[in-house]
Amino acid sequence: MCTQPFSPLSSSPSSDKTLTLHRPLRISKGLPTVLHSPYGPHRRRRSGFSAALLPPRSFGFSSTPPQFHLRTIKTPSSSSSSSLSTSPRRRRKPWEGEAIRRGSWRGVVRSSSTSSSSSSPAMGLPAALLFDCDGVLVDTERDGHRISFNETFAEKELGVSWDVELYGELLKIGGGKERMMAYFNKTGWPAKAPKTEEERKQFIASLHKRKTELFMSLIEKKLLPLRPGIQRLIDEALAKGVKVAVCSTSNEKAVSAIVSFLLGPERAEKILIFAGDVVPRKKPDPAIYLLAANTLGVDPSSCVVVEDSTIGLAAAKSAGMKCIITKSGYTAEEDFAAADAVFDCIGDPPEVRFDLGFCANLLQKQYVS
Repeated sequence: MCTQPFSPLSSSPSSDKTLTLHRPLRISKGLPTVLHSPYGPHRRRRSGFSAALLPPRSFGFSSTPPQFHLRTIKTPSSSSSSSLSTSPRRRRKPWEGEAIRRGSWRGVVRSSSTSSSSSSPAMGLPAALLFDCDGVLVDTERDGHRISFNETFAEKELGVSWDVELYGELLKIGGGKERMMAYFNKTGWPAKAPKTEEERKQFIASLHKRKTELFMSLIEKKLLPLRPGIQRLIDEALAKGVKVAVCSTSNEKAVSAIVSFLLGPERAEKILIFAGDVVPRKKPDPAIYLLAANTLGVDPSSCVVVEDSTIGLAAAKSAGMKCIITKSGYTAEEDFAAADAVFDCIGDPPEVRFDLGFCANLLQKQYVS
């Protein structure tokens, strides 16, 4: 490959190394310029323009003068001026353009205005951190959702009340509407409930809507705090360019209220929420985690999930993701043998249980604590 510098503007007609230009040159100030030449790839910076000599389809030399043609490719940082400047051209920043490496005979410059060190995670870190909501972000079940269900039942005069122990058993069923339906099918429907199946579905939906309103009132009053370490880990992930999402079987409005009111609107804008009936099958089916990975544009195997229950664990592992368990009040005695790591919480200083670096290690090996 020829490595001799070449300047198309300074070649002398009398020199035996003259390179004849068979097309008129039109050089734009500040624009990356690509030349095609039989001499192989070569880049030259001179007088406000840059050029790359790229090889043709076949190699070798001929007796005819080599032909060059010059083309200009616009990038977001390019100037529209067509005059030649003698000032040195500013070095291109890594995020302003990405030159395609030699591998074919033609070369182009692709603009890449959205790529930066803050928008993509560092090598080795998870591509995405996915959180369950209830029991993970907030320990909501016993003193949040259960209380809201009972208040709804009382308003409708259904004569139903779920105590702490009973609600713990019902949590084995994913989804509030599904929970109520299973309970009434097993114990009998209240006298005030409709008789037909379709009307009962609508009745359950109305109960769940009212329950969500009552639950959101608790969240807006900030009566239920975030669990230790949640805010710290999310901030660490967002700062390193790791995508963050919340994947829950709960109602989307309730999950959004938790994220917005307890984590704050600035964080909420950067966190995607997948909740409620966004998928036809709820946990332990992996559908919600697969949807999150597909929407975020990441490989499921590069995701780390934080869950608190066996049904959430089953969903995460079925999706091909790593899963960390942070036990909650209702799930402390469940069997988490399939988890990649088990803790009582995420933790804040001085009692931090794990951080983003630990999540990255899970992609390489398994820990059980």
